[in-house]
Amino acid sequence: MSAPRNRTLTLSDDERRQYAAQLKHLSGPAELEAILDSTICQDVFEILDWLPAQSVDLLFADPPYNLTKRFNAQVFKRRSLDAYESWLDSWLSRMIRLLKPTASVYICGDWRSSAAVHRLAEQYFTVRNRITWEREKGRGARSNWKNASEDIWFCTVSDDYTFNVDRVKIRRRVIAPYTDASGQPKDWQQTQGGRFRLTHPSNVWNDLTVPFWSMPENTDHPTQKPEKLLAKIILASTDEGAVVFDPFLGSGTTSVVARKLDRHYIGVEVDETYGCLAEKRLALAAEVATIQGYENGVFQDRNMAVGKSPST
Repeated sequence: MSAPRNRTLTLSDDERRQYAAQLKHLSGPAELEAILDSTICQDVFEILDWLPAQSVDLLFADPPYNLTKRFNAQVFKRRSLDAYESWLDSWLSRMIRLLKPTASVYICGDWRSSAAVHRLAEQYFTVRNRITWEREKGRGARSNWKNASEDIWFCTVSDDYTFNVDRVKIRRRVIAPYTDASGQPKDWQQTQGGRFRLTHPSNVWNDLTVPFWSMPENTDHPTQKPEKLLAKIILASTDEGAVVFDPFLGSGTTSVVARKLDRHYIGVEVDETYGCLAEKRLALAAEVATIQGYENGVFQDRNMAVGKSPST
């Protein structure tokens, strides 16, 4: 029996049947209108060539990393770096035709897979940056450094792309409150909770919380990304009404955040249980569009609420 504060999303038998009936299944080429704002429950390798060309504004790909891991009935096995790069190429090369000339691409990896992602991305796109984000929880090691970070490679199809920096600024506490010649705050504001400034986002993200049991976005998916992470990417690299595509949807974070931020989404997930969880989360997102750590158009530091000082 779950603890009283455990908010992890699960599926009842009735919900499983209900949401399974909502999942899309393609049997041939599909028009954009037929798959927009839907979860396709099939192997992405099977349906890639059926998706409409030049329809995607943002590709967010969070594939299995280069390690042996089970995702319900699916098992991904670790391989050599060259073999992993070939596996990446087997789907990424086929996704290029789906992208608009102005599209952005974000591809996730860890230290085992990041080099292969970079090498391959350079073949097809302009690599703009590598984001490194801190996973504040992780398993310790006696003879190695604790693995507590992951990478996201930011790429674009061309030099004509969207980047809305003003939508992804971070509210941080001011350590050194400089003033101008008249004694007025310089690029910061005084509030009841302390002194804060809005800062430009860097490629090091240490303000994220990996979903856990007391968070309403949490599921049992083993590699679920935080909604806040996707919000940063979607707000920076798309405008409202854009089409966001996730070929390894998992429990639906990309689609859920796209919906909350008034973007269109297309998600592909091979596992029916995860697809049903995505549909349940999408239904909840239609009622509650909040994103933890993002309020009033501003991203907050970890453990900090608007108008309050950071937790100590």
